[in-house]
Amino acid sequence: MRAFLARRRRDGLGSRSLARSLCGIRSLCGFLHQGGRLDATALDAIRAPRTPRLLPKPLSEKDARALLDDPHAAREWDAIRDIAVFSLLYGCGLRISEALNLNADILPLGERLLIHGKGGRQRLLPVLPAVRAAVERYVRVCPFALTADTPLFRGKRGGRLGARSIQARMTQARAGLQLPQNATPHGLRHSFATHLLNAGGDLRTIQELLGHASLSSTQGYTALETERLLQVYDESHPRACRRPPSQQARKATPC
Repeated sequence: MRAFLARRRRDGLGSRSLARSLCGIRSLCGFLHQGGRLDATALDAIRAPRTPRLLPKPLSEKDARALLDDPHAAREWDAIRDIAVFSLLYGCGLRISEALNLNADILPLGERLLIHGKGGRQRLLPVLPAVRAAVERYVRVCPFALTADTPLFRGKRGGRLGARSIQARMTQARAGLQLPQNATPHGLRHSFATHLLNAGGDLRTIQELLGHASLSSTQGYTALETERLLQVYDESHPRACRRPPSQQARKATPC
């Protein structure tokens, strides 16, 4: 089995693909083991390869403003609706599911918003005036009655808005505004946390705002901040600027 994994590595397979291959083989061998057709206990000694932790990919502040101030979004009610959803994702750090699961009983939107997140955890989020204005604008042009027991964000047929519609609007905005590929609905949540950290926010507060159960989930954003600080150091310090390019381009690692 180790020889097989080594061969697959030489063929160019990455760590995540190798781990998935090993998982599938273990499932098959475990099934055969239960039927008495194979002794699969030796597989327990084989460890899956370590997979690199993917860092969040936020938008720049300029790109986030361009998305929320898109002039083309003022033409149709559904475009105004999507800007309101984007405003909640970026202004409050909501997951897309949390934003789309909101009901109209939160109206009129105040300075605080109670969110029921993953695992039944609740968190109280501050709502910026710009976010309230975006939601109020959508409420004024929405062609459907928004009562307490109905979804806040409605599709074109009046049902609850789905995530695919928001993702399609984001794809359209990427093309129209020439935004990077990391401009996604979840990328707005990453941007919310990263921009707060860059402005001096502490990790514990950001953890509470994001609704992370563990602080380790939030610590990934510190790697982005460390990388940015080292980049500024490399570009600005007189001695650092004279280092070889290979040293200037080193990757930051979180503490």
